[in-house]
Amino acid sequence: MIETRLTRAFGLENPIVSAPMALAAGGALASAVSGAGGLGLIGGGYGDAGWIDTAFRDAGNARVGCGFITWKLAEKPELLNRVLEHDPAALFLSFGDPAPFAAEIAAAGVPLICQVQTLDHARQAVAAGARVVVAQGGEAGGHGATRGTMTLVPEVADVLAREAPEVILLAAGGIADGRGLAAALMLGADGVLVGTRFWACREALVPEAIREAGVAATGDQTLRSSLPDIARGLDWPAPFTIRTVRNAFTQAWEGDPDGLRQRPDLHAAYAKAAAQGNAEIAPPIAGEAVGLIQDTPGAAEIVTRMAREAEELITGGWRR
Repeated sequence: MIETRLTRAFGLENPIVSAPMALAAGGALASAVSGAGGLGLIGGGYGDAGWIDTAFRDAGNARVGCGFITWKLAEKPELLNRVLEHDPAALFLSFGDPAPFAAEIAAAGVPLICQVQTLDHARQAVAAGARVVVAQGGEAGGHGATRGTMTLVPEVADVLAREAPEVILLAAGGIADGRGLAAALMLGADGVLVGTRFWACREALVPEAIREAGVAATGDQTLRSSLPDIARGLDWPAPFTIRTVRNAFTQAWEGDPDGLRQRPDLHAAYAKAAAQGNAEIAPPIAGEAVGLIQDTPGAAEIVTRMAREAEELITGGWRR
């Protein structure tokens, strides 16, 4: 067992939190992570109330949290109270100012976790009362920005040590095994937020063909762009882009995003491809960590394997 401020604060056995990946992190995934001694988060994402209710139902009695895309939650603020009624273990906000929601979350006695991509974001999260700050590097799958995990995490750690030493820090971006967890702890984090590795587990709500295409890729075969957002008609604010695996669709439009914006007729085709698992049109939404993934086990096995590898590394017992 690796004990950190994160494990003590949340009563965990392992300092591992699953990312609240929109439409991929449902209740079964979150429940499995929590059951293995980590903290599982449901992906509230774009704010589908029915989907969120189903996810909490699927989580059963497991102690899980929920995450939101902050700027999207601002369009449906009533969803916050709906989730708080489930008594989540934590409420996770990312991609926007958390301040408008912080008081309601605090009043419910729920810890606030804020994901950040810059030092200014980190200070904004602290000012809003975040119990936990997640420093997300640009290697991460899904939406993010451009800073690298290896430098962002210790820089945020230094800022928190000076300005808010009580705030817990997690590292995110490119972490998929025990090496990443051990490295994050050495950089000053109290644990890790893991997305792509859990995206590729059995419980993730990812079509099999898309998951297989992601696992077959290397980190070199990913890119950060706005193409999937344009194809879905989503107006994501700057500076956030989305990291995916390259495919025929991204290759066709990578040099002409403005041209894609002139093709709203493609929205329906893209949505159909995503629903049907057509990985040639809908690219796997995964990060550079795909190059570290060779299998698709259950989420519980990922948690225990990652923690065991990290502990062996830290104690000097793991050899390649």
